[in-house]
Amino acid sequence: MKPNLLLVPLLSFCALSAIASPAQLRSPEPGVLCDRYVCADAKGLSEALTRRHMGDKAADKIFSQGEFDLTEFTFSNGIFCDVKERLCREDRYFGEDGKRSGAVSERYTEQLFGK
Repeated sequence: MKPNLLLVPLLSFCALSAIASPAQLRSPEPGVLCDRYVCADAKGLSEALTRRHMGDKAADKIFSQGEFDLTEFTFSNGIFCDVKERLCREDRYFGEDGKRSGAVSERYTEQLFGK
């Protein structure tokens, strides 16, 4: 009975750790980033790359929703990328000065744009 009591806090800790850390983006090939829904390259969100790495069903779900800007996007982990700026940021929000306020993500900027 006592070993089971030790298991409860351990499982709770593992569950909370999974919730607290956002999903990482993956790079299935150089210059490409994907989350669980969509893939992008330095030109923006890509239907072809999404089909290649996520499958037809995922691509159809995202790209059948009508027209939208493919050059500014936020991945499911909160990383925001802007093709015109060639930067990825920790979030997509604006500061009081009207400029993007999120810290630049050097890691994802380099993976997507090669900086």
